[in-house]
Amino acid sequence: MLKGHEHSARKSELHGIIGVTGNPGTGKKSIAPILASSLGLRCIALNDLARSYGLIEGDSGQVDTGALRRRLTVAFRHPAVVYGHLFPDVFSRASVERVAVLRCEPTVLKERLFARGYPPRQLVDNLEAELIGLIASDAFRAFGESKTFEVDTTYTTPAEAAGSAAEVLRGGEEPAPRVDWTANYDSGLKLRTLLS
Repeated sequence: MLKGHEHSARKSELHGIIGVTGNPGTGKKSIAPILASSLGLRCIALNDLARSYGLIEGDSGQVDTGALRRRLTVAFRHPAVVYGHLFPDVFSRASVERVAVLRCEPTVLKERLFARGYPPRQLVDNLEAELIGLIASDAFRAFGESKTFEVDTTYTTPAEAAGSAAEVLRGGEEPAPRVDWTANYDSGLKLRTLLS
């Protein structure tokens, strides 16, 4: 991973797509617009793009990621902050400058998703995905260690989380190490409590 001073020389200005991704409930919709404003960039929601292209399938709400990926190869001519949990599925490494993966401790995430009225199966699926870092792993694999970093949103306001991401993007110190929630759930009882 590049150190902060190396990024500073290379990243004085942002010229490409800045991704904000993470599981539902980690703060993408709240944090991305604040980040975009602080960087002086447009903010674009992937779901809104998919909807405008007619790529959300029927009542299921599923996005045709292949078609969206093909559309995105010609859609962006200017830098922007683009957010959505599908970000690692639809952008290529070459098309992205940096990617912030938002993370939230699973017990806190459970409260957020429960408050949103998530049905039990969908809630458990999202908790499991956050616990094992599914979207984070997808992002690091798709974009590489030098382009990807994590922001813990568990106990921060959207403005604080956006400020942390903006600092990294402007060449500040990289957050480290990578988030690993599994150490907090080291017994069957803790896992059952989380996923019940």
